[in-house]
Amino acid sequence: MSFPPRYRTAGDRARSRGGASGAQSRARAVQAALELFATSGFRGTSVAAVAEKTGLSQSGLLHHFPSKAALLSAVLEARDAEDGEFLASADGTPPLGWAAFEALAALVARNSTRPHLVGLFVRVTAEAVEPDHPGHAWVRRHYAGVENWLTEAVRAGQERGEIRRDAPVDALVRTTIAVMDGLQQQWLLDPERVSMVAEFSAFVDTLRARWGARQVPAQPAAT
Repeated sequence: MSFPPRYRTAGDRARSRGGASGAQSRARAVQAALELFATSGFRGTSVAAVAEKTGLSQSGLLHHFPSKAALLSAVLEARDAEDGEFLASADGTPPLGWAAFEALAALVARNSTRPHLVGLFVRVTAEAVEPDHPGHAWVRRHYAGVENWLTEAVRAGQERGEIRRDAPVDALVRTTIAVMDGLQQQWLLDPERVSMVAEFSAFVDTLRARWGARQVPAQPAAT
């Protein structure tokens, strides 16, 4: 899962070298690395393999990305930026209240057509639990951004009268993250049996049924 750009921190912005003239080479390298990291993981992917798939020499690749860790940062940055733009509205504001959960359901549907990106996320987040993994800091920032967004979304929904005031904000946020990430992993393992689109939509419906505030119908004016 991802979150709108507003919740990104300065540490999320990857750096690469080479200026505008190397933009195409960098873009090809990021795409090649994304595919390899998704299938082989960070530790199972070599700089040589990325360079070969990109059509560059190792020295040429390292000119743009001085290390494999820098390349991983660029891949994760590109993934979050793309999904963040998808989640934000046309004016860049994040969806709040139940609209945030509907946006996540739309993202799940979009991800169902992009198994390579889902595979990248599942592999990297599993590997990066270890503190010495190059993606560890990104994973921590990533989940902090998701939690900040959904927390604001639920509280905004409470203020608007969409979500019940007694809704357990922290539990709703953590459970939503856990369900979405867990469904992604199960879907990768058995896409014919697990429909993460249908099951996440059903989860959101359950949340709304349990925690949606009942709107009191307007009373007709007295005559």
